[in-house]
Amino acid sequence: MKHKILYMSAIMALSTVTPVLAQTETETEADAAPVNVAFRSVDQQDLLGGVSVIDMKELSDKAFDSYSLTFVDNVVGGFNGNIWGNDEYLTVVDGMVRDANNVLPTEIDQITLLKGAQAVILYGPRAAKGVIMITTKRGKEGDLRIKVHANGGLYVPKEYPKYLGSAEYMSYYNQARFNDGLTPAYSDEDIYHFASGENPYRYPNFNMLSEDYLRKAYTRYEGIMEVTGGSNRMKYYTTVGYYRESSALKVGNAKDNYTSRFFVRGNIDVELNKVLSFKADANVTFYDAFTARTDWWAQSASLRPHLVSPLVPISYIDPADKASLDMVRNSDYLQGDMFFGGTQANMTNPYADAFAAGDNKYVSRQFQFNTEFDVNLNSLVKGLMFRLKYGIDYASTYNQGYNNQYATFSVEENKWNDAAGYDQLSGLVQYNNDHKTGDENISNSAYRYTYNLSGQFDYARTFAEKHNVFGMFLANLWQTQHNGQYHRATNVNLGLQLSYNYDHTYYFDFSAAIPYSTKMPEGNRTAFSPSFTLGWRPTKDILKDTFVDDLMLTASYSVINQDLDIATGNVGSDERYYGGYYLYKSVMQSGGWYQWADNGGMAATEFQRGDNFDMTYVKRKEFNIGLRGSLWNKMITFDFNFFTNKMDGGLARVETLYPSYFVQQGYPSSSIIPYVNFNADKRTGIDFSVYFNKKIGQVDMKLGFSGMWYKSTADKRDENYEYAYQSRMGQALNGYWGLQSMGLFQSQAEIDEAPSQTFGEVKVGDIRYVDQNNDGKIDSNDEVFLGRWDSPFMGGINLTLKWKNFTFFTMGNLYLGGHGMKDNTYFWMRGTGKYSEIARETAQQVVDELGNIYLANPNAAYPRLTTSNGDNNFRYSDFWMYSNSRFTLRKVQLTYSFPESVFANTFAKFVKGLDVYIAGNSLLTIAKERKLLEMNVGSAPQTRYYSIGFKASF
Repeated sequence: MKHKILYMSAIMALSTVTPVLAQTETETEADAAPVNVAFRSVDQQDLLGGVSVIDMKELSDKAFDSYSLTFVDNVVGGFNGNIWGNDEYLTVVDGMVRDANNVLPTEIDQITLLKGAQAVILYGPRAAKGVIMITTKRGKEGDLRIKVHANGGLYVPKEYPKYLGSAEYMSYYNQARFNDGLTPAYSDEDIYHFASGENPYRYPNFNMLSEDYLRKAYTRYEGIMEVTGGSNRMKYYTTVGYYRESSALKVGNAKDNYTSRFFVRGNIDVELNKVLSFKADANVTFYDAFTARTDWWAQSASLRPHLVSPLVPISYIDPADKASLDMVRNSDYLQGDMFFGGTQANMTNPYADAFAAGDNKYVSRQFQFNTEFDVNLNSLVKGLMFRLKYGIDYASTYNQGYNNQYATFSVEENKWNDAAGYDQLSGLVQYNNDHKTGDENISNSAYRYTYNLSGQFDYARTFAEKHNVFGMFLANLWQTQHNGQYHRATNVNLGLQLSYNYDHTYYFDFSAAIPYSTKMPEGNRTAFSPSFTLGWRPTKDILKDTFVDDLMLTASYSVINQDLDIATGNVGSDERYYGGYYLYKSVMQSGGWYQWADNGGMAATEFQRGDNFDMTYVKRKEFNIGLRGSLWNKMITFDFNFFTNKMDGGLARVETLYPSYFVQQGYPSSSIIPYVNFNADKRTGIDFSVYFNKKIGQVDMKLGFSGMWYKSTADKRDENYEYAYQSRMGQALNGYWGLQSMGLFQSQAEIDEAPSQTFGEVKVGDIRYVDQNNDGKIDSNDEVFLGRWDSPFMGGINLTLKWKNFTFFTMGNLYLGGHGMKDNTYFWMRGTGKYSEIARETAQQVVDELGNIYLANPNAAYPRLTTSNGDNNFRYSDFWMYSNSRFTLRKVQLTYSFPESVFANTFAKFVKGLDVYIAGNSLLTIAKERKLLEMNVGSAPQTRYYSIGFKASF
């Protein structure tokens, strides 16, 4: 045990942590659980900058959730769907590259967020944009212990899109035609009949988002069991669970839609002797998603309400029309005394699809296994150890189901008559036939195969009780193979780490990796990635015995060579096939055809690109500073990180570096310009976590604030813009570019006086744009930077209150500075598309006595409706941009823990603990555009989730 303590104290990490998340108020950092970082674990007191850690066991006790990363962007800083502004982070589960969505929070012991370059460098080039490390629970020494967790709840849709009914749609469509100078498509009589509701089958108003077809709420339930125990030589852990949830649809076979997941995860830790020990882990996951074969949500945003009546009573058919009656009654899909309606233009409909088109089940199966061998070489060299890890994962997916055909029967207007004094159908036409093959279809089969392999030597010693030394040398490899992919995604690297601290006060760390990538040409396939980190704990020096309990200051500089971005950008179809391989080689292909005066000709050879055998890695160059500590006996704990990095050497075909004759214009076009390392992106920001711990009377309070602000800009680009305001350099990477608007044209005179707008026909009620370069026309040269679509600032707040046996937990997130674009069909209504309620706020043309066109509503919120493509209006501009700044209340949970004494002297004395709770998720959004932010168009709705559950231990 003494050697273990010395070993753990000697290890130094590459980053920092918010200690309050991983320890109680009475623990010191040295006493708290060790933190898992790249290829090892370290004491919290020895963490340097760029890492945050989350104690998932503590969080799971007070906040139940079903997604492994739910808490990451709330309880620690540095994560906003990306890590320090870098997308494509790597997820590592128990040391293996795996998916975060295949592990539940209840299975997780700890999550470590590796943010700084120095923290991820040992994982190699594919980890250059950050790593999320998930460590699952393992067995504990002791008697058999069982925990059972059950949860059930209701999903309640937040907001549905609102579309116009049939009559109102017809009126506004006529207005659109008037705006275009066309005659009305629908008569006043037609509109009257549809508005009256006198016969909803002849004059349908098919509202797919009404309560006739949708549930007010739908269910989810799940159960999880954990089993653990063991001796000092062998420990085991097993968990098994199942969940199932339904859907909002209640029409036809869609009422039976479901998603389910069954999993088993287990591991063992065995100490064979003092020299050799090993671990083995296995996981199996079965995931199914059954749906009726109807595209309900997409068609709810496109199918106009007046086009078809999905279901029509047989009683409307003229009794004298025996042929029509017999034809309908022979249908296999009569719904009682009703049949499926159709038209020549709409021979099927989503309602009938839900009953008769068949079904589909998405099937996913995942199998994972990994093992680790630890060899204590202390007898050879004191403090030396060897570790070998191997893991293999296999995942397969496919769709299975039945494709059926069904008949619909014509209910167009020309099939209706009122000769008998009331509406009747006659002379029906059948569209399609009822047909069930009985053959199950298997489609979209796919697989993914991943293996991980690493071996390392660790050396840890403490000399004279103050000089702590650690060294590591490792080899790391993982590969992923996808079906249909020519090359495997591969990461190969060697790693080295040398660390020293003096009495946990002064720290030095050198880490390095040597990657190998066949994406590079021969001679450039290896590189050297170094990292240097310094740390100082003044609380063991000049701040000793002050109100400052602990303070750690770190600084780091690193350069990571990575090949992730070798496959990014518009590099042509070869990238999709080869995954970024061979981009250093020239590509020629046969194409084009030269025609001569005698009508003869010959094929031409086209150059797609030239060679570049000097291509090399993209480099992440980063400097970061970290500061963490605690004050007043841990009443306040904090963690701050400042970072600035440059992703240098991104691939580009840089025309400004080569003479113009390298590119042949015209037909056939050709270019021998190669890809070179040229582009650079810069990211600068700060992340933070601050926690307040205070006992107020009988209430224990923990209040946390975490977040990140960052700026990401294009630092270097190959540009040849005529106008400086169009330069991408210095502007946000995640930004909208478009036109600046000046409101709507109010009259033809305004149009005549304004610069000509070249994107399409311009009429009164269209958007007017700013001529940025004053050349008298509006074109792509007038596009400017409009704003960021991501949020520069994201903050999280969480609160825990404990009073007697009650625990209250809540958390919310604040997003500031981001924008969205109203660019879906709900706002961009054109052609014969469906009209949303936004149509009521569009500009409406009228004509005065002199024939002049002007706007009846000059302050209209949106441009005129049109039956054309509306190319002038429906393009990116600040007219459509909105702020997506918001605060979201993401979770509230109240838990009651029964005292152990309740069960001590009863028949249930085997019960060691019982908690019950009620919870709500995604409860509230506070934003100027709340309805828009909570509304999905063409897909299933966003939901709030209300649940009850219990946890019991035995």
